[in-house]
Amino acid sequence: MRTMGEYARNAGIGREAAPRCLTSLSRTEALRLLGTVPLGRIVFTHRALPAVRPVNHCLDGDDVIVGIHDGAALVSLTAPAGGPGLVVAYEADAIDPDTRLGWSVVVTGYARPVTDPGLLDRYRTVLRPWVTGGMDHALSLRPGLVTGFRLTVGPPTASPGVSAPVTAGTPGEAVGARPSR
Repeated sequence: MRTMGEYARNAGIGREAAPRCLTSLSRTEALRLLGTVPLGRIVFTHRALPAVRPVNHCLDGDDVIVGIHDGAALVSLTAPAGGPGLVVAYEADAIDPDTRLGWSVVVTGYARPVTDPGLLDRYRTVLRPWVTGGMDHALSLRPGLVTGFRLTVGPPTASPGVSAPVTAGTPGEAVGARPSR
C-alpha cells in the first residue's frame, strides 16, 4: 500500500508545474481521438446500480463497438423490443501521469447488441479481448452526446463551435475555480 507521501511524490504534488488548461474538443476531434486507443470504460446500469467495466473498442463510422464475452455483466443488457437501446456512457483517455497532459472523451448514447453475424465476425477480427477467452458478443453504441477535453499547457483555447475552456487548478483545487488572492 502506498503512503500519502509516495502518492504525493508520484502525483507531482509540491512540484512547480506550468498551469494546465482544459480545452474543449469538437465532436469530430473527440471521436478521432477515441479511435486512437483500444481500451475504455463503459458505464451502465447493473442490478439498479451504476457499473463501470474496462472494455476494448473500435469505431465503425461514429458508432463505438464494444467487445464482450460470455459471462460478462454486459451480456445481460437487453433493450426493450422496438426501443432505441439502453442508455450507456463510454469514456476513454490518454493522460500522462508525469506531465499531466492528454485528453479524455465521453460518449453517451443508446447501446444495442450486434446481432448481424457478418458484422460480429468483422468486429472479432478488429477487437482484441483483454481477458482470457474470445469475444462472443458486441454492443454498438450510437453516440448522442460526445464531449471531450484536452489538458494542455498555456492559455486555454477552444475549437470552433465549442464552449470556452476552463483552467485546471493544482491538485485539490476545483477545476474552473478562481485562485485565491
